[in-house]
Amino acid sequence: MSRATPAARAGAPAVESGGPALELLVHGVGGTTPQKMLADPRTVRVAGDDTAALYRRAEDADAEAHPERYRGRPVPEAYVWCNLTSGNSARALWLLLLPFMVINLAHWMRPPARDPAWAIRLYGVLVRLVALSLTVLLVAAACEVALDLTAWQCAGSAACSRSWYWLGFTSVAHHGWWAQPGRRLALAALAPAGLTLLLWYLSNRTWSAYESQQPLDAEPAANPARAAGPAFSRPGFWYGRRLVARLRAAHTAAGFLTTAAGVTAAAARYDRAATSAVFETLGLLLESTLAIAGLVVVWVVCRRGRTESHLDERLDRAVTAWLPVSSLVLLASALVYAAWDRSDWVSAGTLPGDRAFGFLTLAQGVLVVALAAVAGHLRRRAPGERTTLGGLGGPVVAMLACALGGVMTGGVAQRVADWIDHGAPQGTRRSVFNGPPPLLTWQASVIPALLALLVPVVVFFVVRTWRTARAEAPRVMADYPTERPDTARTRQIARARAMAGLTDHAPVFLGVVSGASLLLGAAALAGAWWTSQVPDRAADGAAAPVAFAADAAQSLGSWCTGFGFLLFVTWGRRAYKDAAARRTVGILWDVGTFWPRAAHPFAPPCYAERAVPDLAWRMNTWTDRTGGRLVISGHSQGSVLAAAAVWQLPAATRRRVALLTYGCPVERLYGRWFPAYFGPAPLRALHQEVHCWRNLWRATDPIGGPVLTGGDVDKGPLLDPLAYGRTREHPLPAPILGHSDYQADPAFGRERALLLAELASGVPNQRVDQGSSGRSSG
Repeated sequence: MSRATPAARAGAPAVESGGPALELLVHGVGGTTPQKMLADPRTVRVAGDDTAALYRRAEDADAEAHPERYRGRPVPEAYVWCNLTSGNSARALWLLLLPFMVINLAHWMRPPARDPAWAIRLYGVLVRLVALSLTVLLVAAACEVALDLTAWQCAGSAACSRSWYWLGFTSVAHHGWWAQPGRRLALAALAPAGLTLLLWYLSNRTWSAYESQQPLDAEPAANPARAAGPAFSRPGFWYGRRLVARLRAAHTAAGFLTTAAGVTAAAARYDRAATSAVFETLGLLLESTLAIAGLVVVWVVCRRGRTESHLDERLDRAVTAWLPVSSLVLLASALVYAAWDRSDWVSAGTLPGDRAFGFLTLAQGVLVVALAAVAGHLRRRAPGERTTLGGLGGPVVAMLACALGGVMTGGVAQRVADWIDHGAPQGTRRSVFNGPPPLLTWQASVIPALLALLVPVVVFFVVRTWRTARAEAPRVMADYPTERPDTARTRQIARARAMAGLTDHAPVFLGVVSGASLLLGAAALAGAWWTSQVPDRAADGAAAPVAFAADAAQSLGSWCTGFGFLLFVTWGRRAYKDAAARRTVGILWDVGTFWPRAAHPFAPPCYAERAVPDLAWRMNTWTDRTGGRLVISGHSQGSVLAAAAVWQLPAATRRRVALLTYGCPVERLYGRWFPAYFGPAPLRALHQEVHCWRNLWRATDPIGGPVLTGGDVDKGPLLDPLAYGRTREHPLPAPILGHSDYQADPAFGRERALLLAELASGVPNQRVDQGSSGRSSG
């Protein structure tokens, strides 16, 4: 599939190079080792650190000093980046940040319309507001556990606190200094405040390691071609230092203010019912100040988005320094105000402000609906582009982030309540306290209904896959025309192809989950506000089928949240202790944290802000220093990194670089979910700008696929398995490789050789070896 004159097609002069050739291998999801990538146990690190580095075979370490050894083959070099997502055991804490990662993805799923500017800006503002609500939700859940369930309800009950020795000094039964409700709340507020500080610390540490990496800026930032070109070619795309610092300050302040509001609301309500005008005035003043500070946080979040046209080195010092400090001062003031002596204050019922969960849920629903309206408007401005769910991929994912946040926080609150109450069902007579707000129980109770709705969807996909596999059988035999038919083998190959096709139907499944979550969440909110009771108590006196259904839904929902909580804790514990389990978690982050943190600063960091500059710097400096040719060879997620890095190169370097991708999700996944960045127009622009590009794909690959239709980039589908039955070359049954081991196919060596030949067009007497020099499957 060679192009005769790729340089002429791009309007650039032919490449002239008599230097060495380098094959830069980039692995995919899940990680690997340099020894496996280079097929050699003896490797040396030639650049980088323990987090991400370049490796070569020991014998190739000084390849540039001896170019005569490599006249017939490229020098293999491996870029290993897996520790960016699955390094030390602290990465297990990233499981807590799953909703934050998901909402960050929604920002990048904007439809590909270039105007109107107000709609594009509003889309980003709405996503950032949903992200802010998730931070408030997490801290509010921590307040529910620490302030309401523990300090207000259990420590306020002699029967409950007697069961927990660690609550003894705060128990009303001891009549000690800490027994007053305000002082108990002030002490318990240290838990959500500590959680906020932990999130700030993790974000700040990763900000210094990832967002502060200097990207390659080899061309003038004011170059109009770069400003008008694909987003990935802009110098500031992989440099989100300013925005993340600004959002981190706002979300940290929101966490402190949420904690302060939880403490202040209880004390202020008591003071309004008491006779002290001074304390009533102080409470009103503090509540007003907290409300104003909250509006400032919202303004900071909405005020500024990303800067991509240039490297923005500035930091908003007034925001990043004073906003968190001011909110911390307000929190301290709230704690002092609540802890002041109120000898006749007694805690009863639930903590004031428990309806805040309802208002927060309502706000999230309104924001998601507004986001869907804006996305639909943008989609209508770009009707010809291929997008997931008609351009509604962003709102769907935003809704899933809210649902995840609700399930995780509600599940934790319910499990802690059951633990404190020794497993007594909430709302029963033998329960010594009221438990969490009814809304959290209603939200858990709709989970069985959601699962029931998904059953016919799953059945539909199972039947569809079975029918697709049956229809695929004749095509399998057409691909192996000389083989004797074997029914079992044909079914095996057809089933693998049909299963790989499920990836293309995943958006429908996620759309159903998201839509059902929105409707059922609205029903749960209405039920909680209408009855102010948990479902089984609300159904008292109703018809027997209704009462049975309410009780069953509440019980099953409690079991579902309990199972989810147990699974979450078990997975997190394994990931903390076991490197293999940590790599499994890392696979999720490989896909979810490719994008910069544009919506949520507490999301796991964007590894591409380190990996893309690494690759771009390596390609630019190596070609400039040696004058040689370079093939960047990327598998799976590594192909996405490779394409993004090539976009960052100056034009002179791109003429010396070829791109080889295999198992590539650039169009199949990224192009459909993120059409503004990987849609047909940006991919066509990359095809025109890079010297030459080949993409290998298989019909059995559930992740990779073709990247451009009607061009000379794609080579496929490759035969998989390589042999239908036993042959002289394959005496044992050949495996179905699917997404892995593309180098086992002879087409890999051939296409790489053709790329090197195209790069060497104009170089006399250039010999090309068609063997494989290394492995890069991850």
